[in-house]
Amino acid sequence: MQSSGGAAVIGAGPNGLAAAVTLARAGVPVTVFEAAETIGGGTRTTELVEPGVLHDVCSAIHPMALATGFFRAFEIERRMEFVVPAASYANPLDGRAGGGADRAAIAYRDLDRTIAELGRDGAAYGRFYRPLLQHLPGVLDFTLGGGMLRWPAHPIAALLTGLRALEQGTPLWNARFREAAAPALLSGVAAHSIGRLPNLATAGVGLVLGALAHTVGWPVPVGGSRAITDALAADLLAHGGRIETAHPVDDVRELSSFRVRVFDTSARGLERIAGSELPSRYRRALRRFSYGDAATKVDFVLDGPIPWSDPRVAQAPTVHVGGSRAELAASERVVASGGHPAHPYVLLAQTEEFDAGRNAPGVNAVWTYTHVPSGSTVDMGEPVIRQIERFAPGFRDRIRAVRVTTADEMSRYNRNYHGGDFSAGAITLPQLIARPTLSVDPWRTPGRGIYLASSSTPPGPGVHGLCGWYAAKSALRHEYGLEAPDLSLR
Repeated sequence: MQSSGGAAVIGAGPNGLAAAVTLARAGVPVTVFEAAETIGGGTRTTELVEPGVLHDVCSAIHPMALATGFFRAFEIERRMEFVVPAASYANPLDGRAGGGADRAAIAYRDLDRTIAELGRDGAAYGRFYRPLLQHLPGVLDFTLGGGMLRWPAHPIAALLTGLRALEQGTPLWNARFREAAAPALLSGVAAHSIGRLPNLATAGVGLVLGALAHTVGWPVPVGGSRAITDALAADLLAHGGRIETAHPVDDVRELSSFRVRVFDTSARGLERIAGSELPSRYRRALRRFSYGDAATKVDFVLDGPIPWSDPRVAQAPTVHVGGSRAELAASERVVASGGHPAHPYVLLAQTEEFDAGRNAPGVNAVWTYTHVPSGSTVDMGEPVIRQIERFAPGFRDRIRAVRVTTADEMSRYNRNYHGGDFSAGAITLPQLIARPTLSVDPWRTPGRGIYLASSSTPPGPGVHGLCGWYAAKSALRHEYGLEAPDLSLR
């Protein structure tokens, strides 16, 4: 154990490592405690299905890695390699939805190119997104800048974001569109956050991810998501930090020699571990914080690329498989009602085209997940295969191996994924405002020197490091009287 002036970080996911890097750069002695044998949390890459074939364990594509405050300050692009495709994501449509032919909707980084391929709705799609792109720094500050209980620094951007979330989060969501492709693009990206469609919270998430798709793009980390973990860990160690793996922390009193304890755990995990040092009112608030529906992951090894009906889908590393807006909404309603959809929404990552050195030639590692009720033990492998086969006939014949990880297994893999909810808390409008409690500094708890740094705090889920960065900056300010350090590569 270190001296009483040091900081302990519990959990070595991207938020925990972001907090540790920030503290260490400020001169604070830092030790990171990770319960698992390896670090990374949601940014791990390993041999999941077959020996010698690498799959990302949780996150695979990183829309926020090149645009958000922490990773920009950290200069992540100078520390590792990303491939940023021209097409950020695709949404296959069958002939019935797409106007007679199996033609996908594609979200390109180039908004004009996207508009040109969207037919009659292209102009409307452009009017929807162009103002957001023109005010992107303000949009990101409003949505990711550190909690919603503050006056926006860019009121016009905040107003634009709010109006578009109101449109796409309510029954008004089809008002500006006439065809299937543009609405499918908007719904596919909104569905990342798991929840009924339409609703305000998922619409807000979709707006941000879509705006990034049409600007910085959705990058593929070369070598897999663990390259992000490796870059963070290397900087931490270079600045005197320590990492202890296979070291679970079950009682905050084990860390009594540390001045600061930063938790990259869910709100429930914080209450379980640190409850003895938290006021009863705050503990009750943590227990009231709710968790959402879940993900079941289905990973494939194929003997070749996916045979998409529309070959353009191969241009995009991320594919939203599920058909039209109405079909996506129907699937999410089934999940929200406690069922398992026969025709599920499938989020798919195909990275071989963009990171060919990750696996041997001719081996295609395909990553997918689908939404299910919390705690589900249902094997969703066959429904996922059928849904992909619908838009890629012959997919089944290319499967060499498959591995299903149920929602229940996801929760056992990571104690912060309650019931398989990898967001560490449901994405609802109230829980975006009060995450996990209503506070202008939600990362600072009432417990002495105790901070929460996970996606149970603003701005919520995603590989952006912001929750950890904000928690560390709060700890530096309140515990040490220090400002946030320079994080640049030097």
